[in-house]
Formats: sequence, C-alpha cells, structure tokens
Amino acid sequence: MTRARAIRVRAHAKINLTLRVGPVRADGFHPLQTVFQSLALHDTLEVTPRPGPFELTCSDPGVPVDDRNLVTRAARALWSALGKDGDPRGVGIHLAKHIPMQAGLGGGSSDAASALLALARLWQPRGLRADVAGIAARLGSDVPYFLLGGTALGLSRGEDLYPLDDLPPFRVVLALPAFGVATADAYRWFDEDRRRRAGARPRPAGVVAAWRGRPLALLNDLEGPVARRHPEIGAARRALESAGARAAAMTGSGSAVFGLFAGDAPARRAARAVAEAGFVALITRTVDRRTCQRVHFSFASSSPRHA
Repeated sequence: MTRARAIRVRAHAKINLTLRVGPVRADGFHPLQTVFQSLALHDTLEVTPRPGPFELTCSDPGVPVDDRNLVTRAARALWSALGKDGDPRGVGIHLAKHIPMQAGLGGGSSDAASALLALARLWQPRGLRADVAGIAARLGSDVPYFLLGGTALGLSRGEDLYPLDDLPPFRVVLALPAFGVATADAYRWFDEDRRRRAGARPRPAGVVAAWRGRPLALLNDLEGPVARRHPEIGAARRALESAGARAAAMTGSGSAVFGLFAGDAPARRAARAVAEAGFVALITRTVDRRTCQRVHFSFASSSPRHA
C-alpha cells in the first residue's frame, strides 16, 4: 500500500510598521490601529496524514506541543467545527521553528493560521466548509492577519483587517535581545506609564520612503514602556539607526527591533554592527500579499519526523 506523503506549508513572520494603542476598554482589551507587514522569515509545518490521534512535534524542545500551542488548539477548534466527535485524529504535524518566540514577530499566530489552512485541506470533505476565518479570530487577535498577509491595516484588537497597497520591497534586519517580552506585560506597562505620563508622546522611529502617496513614519506606542524596563530595546534601535536604517522600531510587544534597508549590502553591514553590539541579528525581507496567499503546499520528500 502506498504511504500518504507529508505536505509542507510555510508560516511567515510579521512586523508592525505602526502600532497605536488606545486606553483599555471595558472588555479588558486595548483598541489598536496597526499596519502589519509580512516577512520572508518563516516557520515550516510538515503535515502528515496517518492513523491515530493528532500529534504535534517541534524542532525546538522549548516549544510546548500541548494545548498551550496555538497549532494544537487550531486542530481541536477545526475538528469540532467540522462536527467531528472526540479528539482530532488522522494527522501529525511537525513544526520546524525558525521565528523567535516572544519577539513580537507573530510566530505562534502564523503557525496556527497555516495549520488551519493545511488541516482544512485534509479534513474537509467536498461540500463541507468550516469558517476558517472565524476560527482564526477566536484563536487570537493576530491569527486572522496571517490568512491575509502582505501589508494590511488592523483595527479593533487587530482582527478587523483592511488590505493596503503593498509596501515597496525592503531588506529587514532584526535585532534580537537575549530576552523575550510577554504580550500581557507590555500592555500592563503601557497602562502604568499612561497613567504616570499623561500627554507624553512616543518618538517617531524614522520615515520610510513614500508609500501610498505620502511618507510612512514608524511608530509603536508599546516601545517606550518596554524600553523603559529593558534599555536594550533602545540600544538595538540606535544600533540599527547608526548602521543606516531608513527607519527602525520595535515590533509588536517586543522584544525584536527591526530596521528597514534598501539593499543587501547595507543590510549585511547593519547585521554585523548589530551583532557587535551584542544582539542576535537576522536578515530577511518584506514579502507582498500575493506571495503570502500563493499556495505554499508542497510534497515532502522525507518520511514524517516525530520527537
């Protein structure tokens, strides 16, 4: 009997070109206005049809594979939405992890979105279609964006999405401190600082070349509160700016700081400067919506891997 082959699907990272945060609402969430941008940096999910219960394994032993992982929760949510009884069955997923965790790059949310797309392809019979977008929104505020990709405006908690003209291509240098930042901590610090520093305005993080008919100024309302607790954030931004970044800013709730560069050579020089300043440096690039929405499934040539 022919063994079913695995398929692979990419899960792209993101940065927030802008992130404006409003005061906390009655439901405990902050209203957001953010511009998302996809990166070429990605995790890879290898999805293998096989008998038995659903199993998630990961190349990084520090990544949980139980219900703390959004991929496992995505599998459970889709299985239930399709009217299937019991726990998910019939597939294993191996996650090759490349997107740093607790860095504001959206790795967990992107993994969940890609898992939903891959599992929907495997589990949905003809004529039955689960509300994948609705499941994504219930899993997390950023998850729906990764079904869209490219450059997009996110409102409310980030899940109210509007496609924008794609940003012109840039090389992106990521400066990674030796620590992560929990999203809940970043927003708590934002609330604390907002009460103490009423009227204080964050400093724009430089201006990118014209986009949508006007310059784009990077601005992240969470950067100040996080940098006040972790001065390394400011040091990473200064290192990127000194190395010639068109603009630099923290992404999301941190801890990664990114710089935008016009070409490969400036990006490589900046990565060396960032490494000399004591940070882990990664070079990647922006990718457009078409690239993200193109079918990324491919057959795996090797047998399934399980930890």
